[in-house]
Amino acid sequence: MAYEAFKEERVALEVQHQLQSVLVFAQEGVINRNYEGSVKYAKSVRLTGIGGVTVFDVTDNVDMPDPEIIADTDTHLVIDFHKGYNFKIPKKDEEQTLINLMDEVNIEAAYAVADAVDLAVASSYVDASASNLVGTDAAPKTPNVTKADPSNIFKLITDCGTKLKKSKVPAAMPKWMIIPPEMEALIVNDLHDQGSSAPTVATPAILNGSIGRIGGFELLVSNNVPNTNGTLNKILFGTKQAITFASQVEDTRIMTMEKQYARKVDGEYVFGRKVVKPACLGVMTCNFS
Repeated sequence: MAYEAFKEERVALEVQHQLQSVLVFAQEGVINRNYEGSVKYAKSVRLTGIGGVTVFDVTDNVDMPDPEIIADTDTHLVIDFHKGYNFKIPKKDEEQTLINLMDEVNIEAAYAVADAVDLAVASSYVDASASNLVGTDAAPKTPNVTKADPSNIFKLITDCGTKLKKSKVPAAMPKWMIIPPEMEALIVNDLHDQGSSAPTVATPAILNGSIGRIGGFELLVSNNVPNTNGTLNKILFGTKQAITFASQVEDTRIMTMEKQYARKVDGEYVFGRKVVKPACLGVMTCNFS
């Protein structure tokens, strides 16, 4: 075709951003920021606690045991995650597009950092209490919807709740469970099949895919559920008291490049996360294949 070099090409105003997972693990309600103020401008903060007190039987006319010394407990919240990004946008590209290219690329950068935070919090599953484990790598659970099956999905959720109760987590304390899409599909499809037999749960699930509350847990769906060996899903459950999070540095710079007709943007984000109450965190190891 003739004169193609003289024809203007326009870029659509609607920007196609990268497909983005819903950020779940790092949100308030799953984690807490109780120590963020203390860790500001420090590489770590020492978290102190009080050890347990021994209770003994009292016998008439018998001396009680010698007074015990109550030991303190301590752990450290370390700011050990340091993420950054660095990109440039040529001045020509900014002028020749109908969109605000700088704003749109910054949206992608902000999401990428948030996703990295979400993955870091999700990796906390390794520090859950050994008493709160349902399934293992050697013997993972295979969730199903077969009634009376030991791996029935609703029974497994109940088993997770039982683990927390045995760890002395108060029943009234709000609890969450973060599940992968495969587990969401099992639950939604089964509730759909039940129809009116489970109206309080099935209705919202059918309308918008939101599971809601089952077995005392607020069920949340995430693509960032840890997966090991390609098949084993580490489904976290617990309360917001389990994991604490603190960010220390959040900085973005926009600069004109000296030797190019372009602007560069770089940024950094420094943060830490710590399981401070392992008894409030559990893991269910599942295989959906």
